[in-house]
Amino acid sequence: MRFLLVAVVSAALLAGCAQSVPGKPSDSPKADPLKVAGLEITTGDSGPKPGAPASGRTAANSDGGAVDQLATSAVADVEAYWEEQFPVAFDAEFTPVRRLVSYDSRGANLRLCGTDTKGLVNAFYCSADDVVAWDRGQLLPSFDAISSVAVLAHEMGHAVQFRLGGGGNAPSIVKEQQADCYAGNYFRWVAEGRSTRFRVSTGTGLNQILATLFAIRDSAGGEFDAKGAHGTAFDRVTAFQFGFAEDPRRCAAIDLAEITRRSTQEAFGAEDRDIGFGQGNLRVDDEAELLNLKATLRAAFPGVQVRWDGGCADTTPASYCSGGVVGIDLAGLAELGTIGDFAAFGSVASRYAVAVQDSMGLPVTGVVAGQRTACLTGLWASTIVRSRGAELAISPGDLDEAVVELLSRDSLIAGDAKGVTIPSGFARVEAFRDGFLTGSADTCTTRYR
Repeated sequence: MRFLLVAVVSAALLAGCAQSVPGKPSDSPKADPLKVAGLEITTGDSGPKPGAPASGRTAANSDGGAVDQLATSAVADVEAYWEEQFPVAFDAEFTPVRRLVSYDSRGANLRLCGTDTKGLVNAFYCSADDVVAWDRGQLLPSFDAISSVAVLAHEMGHAVQFRLGGGGNAPSIVKEQQADCYAGNYFRWVAEGRSTRFRVSTGTGLNQILATLFAIRDSAGGEFDAKGAHGTAFDRVTAFQFGFAEDPRRCAAIDLAEITRRSTQEAFGAEDRDIGFGQGNLRVDDEAELLNLKATLRAAFPGVQVRWDGGCADTTPASYCSGGVVGIDLAGLAELGTIGDFAAFGSVASRYAVAVQDSMGLPVTGVVAGQRTACLTGLWASTIVRSRGAELAISPGDLDEAVVELLSRDSLIAGDAKGVTIPSGFARVEAFRDGFLTGSADTCTTRYR
């Protein structure tokens, strides 16, 4: 976050004005907070199914180990999905990729598609040779099994683009977010129990996959039109969620115009100084910063009366007490601020969002209240984009900090008055994004009711 700052921001965010509270009814469809894109929230095992069939695929240069067995099985399973769904979505047959290659980035060099593999901790698809390759030495071992499958599902998404005649000269950000979206298509199929090789829970399993997208996001401060750009964690998760909730045609429709409208990726400015907490981060327990935070919350939710107190401790580092009282534990806030200032300030904003609900006569406990809290916190975030000139403003990487917090086991941003939340980070991020992209209290109170 940063102090007073005015800059250009995308049209979608400029439209995200805070609404007065309470708002008028919205035509936004009601969400079921106990479901993920219509599926029940589950918390079982994720990864290979016991007794899963052999892949039938082999990889060149394989060492025959467990990592390569998992990778070839993943590719075979993703291909089974596309062989089934490609004709339905695109009225054409899907052909498996021509070649799979395993390499160890720590070992002997291979030359693949004009690229040296020594030191290349990566996985990639090369359209020239129609090949999917992966690093068995460092990359895949750094992930759990279901996250490794997600990496390969993304690369297979590029193979889908190639078969559709897409890719080519398209900006890398378009190709990468389409591939994230196609991976979401595949995992919906897995979550529905239609895969013979893998299973994924819609709670903890999808949380692991979304955390993987965070791990391989672009660094804060990169621009979405840069060569090789993949997107912020927030934007990559958005693309994956589009695919999980909708069909492959939605993914094929992602283009530069859409990404330009919704992108949260931007470069650091001169204002994003590093004062010892990382570039763009503020000291969250500083009284001046907290006064600025409180001012942005009053502006986002005009007419709501909140009293600040330090003695309320139902949740930490911020809490909501009955009667419109919000409490802050400065020591706890400073500790949370080590993740980033947005994670800390967002937690305070979430307790203010509970006060907003209480002022409207809405329930403040229960999972619906938690989802509504995430949505209203996203609304607040939409009011502090750089164009608004608010006392605090979002810096590059802030919304990725929100993703980290929302995927945590005890997310306060998506917690009710007592901090109770649902086990699906996917659904929490979705609720936050609803508030952020619409900037409407009506959306939050109508969709999450």
